[in-house]
Amino acid sequence: MKHTLSVLVEDEAGVLTRIAGLFARRGFNIESLAVGPAEQLGISRITMVVPGDDGIIEQLTKQLYKLINVLKVQDITTTPCVERELMLLKVNVAPGNRSEILELVEIFRAKVVDVSEDSLTIEVSGDPGKMVAIVQMLSKFGIREIARTGKIALVRESGVNTEYLKSLEARL
Repeated sequence: MKHTLSVLVEDEAGVLTRIAGLFARRGFNIESLAVGPAEQLGISRITMVVPGDDGIIEQLTKQLYKLINVLKVQDITTTPCVERELMLLKVNVAPGNRSEILELVEIFRAKVVDVSEDSLTIEVSGDPGKMVAIVQMLSKFGIREIARTGKIALVRESGVNTEYLKSLEARL
């Protein structure tokens, strides 16, 4: 199972290196990693997606807390969250399929950020499922390049679990 960890750290040189070293020494993989300033000056939020069972994640959490600059570690996998990713895609375009690609861009609420005679560069933001879906839909045209950020997430203060609500809608 993939777990999403939200880690608050002091914003100092070498913190990310120590965290990556911890994972490497224990043979754990980080599937997605995003780092940026948090709400408080001098604090950064690291959001990472890590494969492993609950026991492994518990062990990783304990190890992270042993690092000097780590302030808080939270496994937000099962907590209602707002999750987003950003992706840039460069897609092959021919005169006969440009309008179909632009229609898909509109359906996915994406936007074209660069145009050439034979390609479009598209910016997509949304939940990770949206990223997979648009790649599937555009792959038949030929994807030249993809650049993706790691997943970022914040806990929903409302406590509303939108995944649960989506599953209810699907049953109706």
